[in-house]
This record gives sequence, C-alpha cells and structure tokens, in this order.
Amino acid sequence: MRDLLKSIVMLSVGIVVGSVVTDRGLAQQAGATGVRMNHVGVSVKNFDESVRFYTQTLGFREAYRLRDDNGNPTMSYIQISRETFLELAPANANRPAGLSHVGIEAHDIQATVEQLRQAGAQVQPPRFAANTNVTLTNVTDPQGIRIEFLQLNPDSLQRKAIEAWK
Repeated sequence: MRDLLKSIVMLSVGIVVGSVVTDRGLAQQAGATGVRMNHVGVSVKNFDESVRFYTQTLGFREAYRLRDDNGNPTMSYIQISRETFLELAPANANRPAGLSHVGIEAHDIQATVEQLRQAGAQVQPPRFAANTNVTLTNVTDPQGIRIEFLQLNPDSLQRKAIEAWK
C-alpha cells in the first residue's frame, strides 16, 4: 500500500508539474537549455502534520529543514527521488495554502536568464540565497504561477542531499 501511495503521489506531482512546465513547450520556445524539473513548492496549513505524512506515511526522506531565528520551521525539503524534491512551507497571511511555485534547475542560471529574456519573459536578476546556497531567479507564468529557476552551487543544501542519496 505504501509503494502504491508513493507511486500515486509521484505520478500526480509529475503530471501537474509537467503540464505547467511543458505547456506550449516553455523550454523549446524560450530556448532554455540545460534545465530539468527539481521541485514543487507547496504551502501547507499544518506543517508538522504534512512533514509526518510525507515522511512517515509515504516514506520519503526529509533532506533538510530550515528554521527562523526563533527556531520555527520555515521550509522542509522532502526528497522524492535522487534529484526531485517537494518543498513544504507553512502557510501564512502572505502565503496561502496550496501550490507556491515550480522549481526548475538550470545548469547555467545566467545563460538561462538571457535565453528567457530574449524570448520575452520578464525575469528577475539572479540572486544568491544564503539559506540554501543556490542562485535563483523567478518568472511568473500567465496564470500567476511562480516558476523558480535555480542553479545548484557545489555547496548547496540540495546538492548535498543529491550526493547523499542512496
């Protein structure tokens, strides 16, 4: 039963993300090269309950968790497969429960940003995220869904989780 649930969740996430990312061939139209699906961000009403569900009920591994200065969790990365994650964050007044964003890994974030700009996308300048050691940028699709392009630097928390995968 547990393996069936894992398969259903992985299939569902793949379908949703695949339809968002490949609708009208984003990578082909924009000329974005060296990109692949990395994670889906979900804001959840009950953070602890959600982490327990994905780790204990479905059997996925929590790769890492970030906390604020008061020790409250701000994000948990659940590792679905070696290079695929689910990012859980507590919902709040500024971040309602539900799909937060789609994360796409870019081999070269600067080249990807340039390709997306040439294709007409409004892309934020890449910035370094010190809490995870990745370089990222954001694009919003026509439906209002945020797409986060990120480059996994050698010392990023995601890169470390990928390398630790068994």
